[in-house]
Amino acid sequence: MPAGGDGPRPNAPRSGGSVIGEPVRRTLRLAHALALVAPLAVAAHQDAKVEPGEQILNASCTSCHDLRPIEVQALDADGWTKTVKAEVAKGAKLKPEDTPTLIEYLVKYHGPLPDGPGKTVVLNICTQCHDLQRVRRQRSTAQEWAEILDAMLNEGAPLSERDFPVLLRYLAKNFGPER
Repeated sequence: MPAGGDGPRPNAPRSGGSVIGEPVRRTLRLAHALALVAPLAVAAHQDAKVEPGEQILNASCTSCHDLRPIEVQALDADGWTKTVKAEVAKGAKLKPEDTPTLIEYLVKYHGPLPDGPGKTVVLNICTQCHDLQRVRRQRSTAQEWAEILDAMLNEGAPLSERDFPVLLRYLAKNFGPER
């Protein structure tokens, strides 16, 4: 016991520990995650102009259904071509000359992802707020992805404790820093 005291100081570091408490660590992780995400927000604002493919999507697809069926598919050009043809056969109003522009847009923003555990989590959870292009262009280390996921949880992302490590491994493996 220290001289003149009643026991160890409440914020004294344990052996090898830190005086920084968990709330401060969480705040620092959030600040770091926001610093990582902020450039994406600026880029998104700069790209705010609506692409022709998105205009076609809004006019032809969302007149019958919302975006959710599109957001969770992650198809390649052949897959989107088949899907668009099937929707046109059901009555979707799409000019034939608009089809290539729509397919190109769908592949760019809702195109294929690498297979593996975590893919369905990206499609079912991350796409509730983000398009797949945003996931693809974010090249981060496992630590950075963990901080981003923590920030998303703080924003209300419905990511379970069970899915967190699965998603983290998937993102770090498939969307790590460029080599």
